Amino acid sequence: MASIEQSMGTTVLRGTTVVRVTEATEAAEGRRVASALAGRVGFTPEQAGRVALVATETATNILRHGGGGELLVSPAERGGKRGVEILALDNGPGMRDVRRSMEDGYSTGGSSGTGLGAIERLSSECEIYSTPGKGTAVLARVFPEGSGRRDLCGESDLEIGGVAVPMHGEELCGDAWASRPDPCGCLILVADGLGHGPAAAEASARAVQVFREYPDNEFPELIERMHGALRSTRGAAVALARVCTGERGVAFAGVGNISGAVVAEGGTVKQMVSHAGTIGHEYRRVQEFRYAYPEGAVVVLHSDGITTHWSLDAYPGLREHSAAMIAAVLYRDFNRGRDDATVVVVKERRRA
Repeated sequence: MASIEQSMGTTVLRGTTVVRVTEATEAAEGRRVASALAGRVGFTPEQAGRVALVATETATNILRHGGGGELLVSPAERGGKRGVEILALDNGPGMRDVRRSMEDGYSTGGSSGTGLGAIERLSSECEIYSTPGKGTAVLARVFPEGSGRRDLCGESDLEIGGVAVPMHGEELCGDAWASRPDPCGCLILVADGLGHGPAAAEASARAVQVFREYPDNEFPELIERMHGALRSTRGAAVALARVCTGERGVAFAGVGNISGAVVAEGGTVKQMVSHAGTIGHEYRRVQEFRYAYPEGAVVVLHSDGITTHWSLDAYPGLREHSAAMIAAVLYRDFNRGRDDATVVVVKERRRA
């Protein structure tokens, strides 16, 4: 079951349901999953109806224009109110002019041309990224009326977004990620429970619990606390990152196979260093490394369910989109398909 956990300023989004959409019956399943989640997070029947329509339109677009793809349905949080996030991903022909494609009556597939415009009107937030020949990603969030905007990192100059998707055939994701505000920016945790399924999910959930309960600990002490808390579990790989705009730096400490990188605007990539070991089983030491955080840079953290051979240079204009959209596109094109997969992105807000 999808859930939202909040404690001491920490926000943790858990419970992504993946619906693979290759035929009309699977599109109907996407609508059912989204409607059910809307009911669980407290939407009225009318509000849930909006969610159902957004799910229907996004799934239909995947089928009609993308040749099939995935619908990711997750809980969302904004202004203290719960909502539903629907992420539609395909590797179809893409769109050359996204703005024109959102105009009612415009269609390249012989339809009425109202789908994307309807998604935008029904959603509280809507974002589309499309590249000719590489596919389309549609991110839509629906919240109750009147909920003010609130980002996971509060009022900082940073925004953060991510996806955590279970391995095909599993209901629970063995990965988890969490964030909380920090005086200089954001503090991020990514945990990858050993293996997959419920036992892996338990291990990563315990790492998140320690992250919540000890907000003032330094990285080595926090990882040592996680090590003790995970002794009775399968264990996990964990990584902690503190992204600071004032100091223009990133502090990173990791054990296991969580990858981290700082991607500068010019395309230069600085890979972060993680130590060998498994939290809860065995590790020798933890050293906190520090990296420069140039203006305009993007920080990317991901589990080993994502291949390391990704590059933002292949996606024109993507870094101008939200952190959540960047994470979604990287997941779509670089997930290995045989493990849980998590991508978390941190970037500075663009100021008008």
